[in-house]
Amino acid sequence: MTSKERLLTAISGDEPDHVPLYCWCFGFTAPPHLRWQRHGRDVPHWYTLRLEHIHTLPEPWSLEDDFERVRRWLSLGLDDVLDISVPWAPAEGVSWRDWREAPTSERPYGLIGREYQTPAGPLRHIVRQDDEPAVPGWVIQPDVVKLFEDYNIPRAQQHILTGAEDLPKLRYLLRGPDERQAQAYRERLAATRAFAREQGVLTQAWSAFGMDGIVWLMGVEGAVLAAVQQPEFFAEAVALMAAFDRARTALALDTGGVDMVVQRGWYSSTDFWSPALFRRFTLPALKSLAEMVHQAGAKFAYVMTTGMLPMAGMLAEAGIDLLYYVDPVQDHLDLRQAKAAAAGRFALAGGVNSGVTLAAGTPDEVRQATLSAIESLGPAGFILSPVDALFPDTPWPNVEAMIAAWREAQG
Repeated sequence: MTSKERLLTAISGDEPDHVPLYCWCFGFTAPPHLRWQRHGRDVPHWYTLRLEHIHTLPEPWSLEDDFERVRRWLSLGLDDVLDISVPWAPAEGVSWRDWREAPTSERPYGLIGREYQTPAGPLRHIVRQDDEPAVPGWVIQPDVVKLFEDYNIPRAQQHILTGAEDLPKLRYLLRGPDERQAQAYRERLAATRAFAREQGVLTQAWSAFGMDGIVWLMGVEGAVLAAVQQPEFFAEAVALMAAFDRARTALALDTGGVDMVVQRGWYSSTDFWSPALFRRFTLPALKSLAEMVHQAGAKFAYVMTTGMLPMAGMLAEAGIDLLYYVDPVQDHLDLRQAKAAAAGRFALAGGVNSGVTLAAGTPDEVRQATLSAIESLGPAGFILSPVDALFPDTPWPNVEAMIAAWREAQG
């Protein structure tokens, strides 16, 4: 089987030639013997272009780097995936100004702000800027306020979406790509499609933010309180995000070359939402997007790293094909229960925790965790994968231990 065939077999709930091992990279510090050179210098940290529109990387990362990462993983017998991030742009006529405020004696941190001028009025977004030292490999806070950015959630002094009066203005910011972006996207996807065909790897488009987008715009507290106290306003905000997601997903599907669409859901689990709120505000758009993707002949994946058991029925109802990720550590999850909860209705990826097990465990602990995951979740409908990535502080000896145990399980 090619890597793509193996992954699609597992995602379809069937048993491939062996359990796939797929390691998503978020600044992973690669060992010297696996690195390549760019402009005469080593590329020490591995990323993915899924990150390009929502994070600021500390070093360059190109499509050719994506291709080279795929080659290196495939050379070890692992599987890999080409991630596609769909761009967006504000409507024509929207302008903005950025500013910075230095720390003061009363406020020991700086502020960065962005004010948009839209046909419906201004929108302001203000975020605290901490001058933290850069740590090799890790993403950094941008110098301007990006519309979607994890740094905004805990540091926002003024979220961009605070009430119903902001929605008419926000509509001008949540648009699909402009023509220049769309053309660049089509060109990139053509190159990605050719490489994927040559190497036999799967491509997946990260084109849907879902509730993550809402939390980026409102903050956790603002979103949860609005859902409970202002449900009509919140429902309108969710519908706006769903339309934004569908527009970018349509571009990905219409351009072709996409095997699977992924919707983020890191901020949609029971850490934030009750099952009742999930059913009311997340499930309808999730189900609609899954139907849209399936009509185009592609698979649909959802990311939710905690709260799998109480949400499993609704995820199956939504029609997802794959859940990224099941984690026995951060979700305090019995993997056999996770397998039973999925009940063959959708496939599972994950099984080995990266933040504790891979980052701080012994090689023997990693081996036991890997073998347990494969035994509990495999062999059909399962992709072994660190949850939810390999990071800059993930030690290579533990990655080697995981790979060795995975090979051991193959017999």
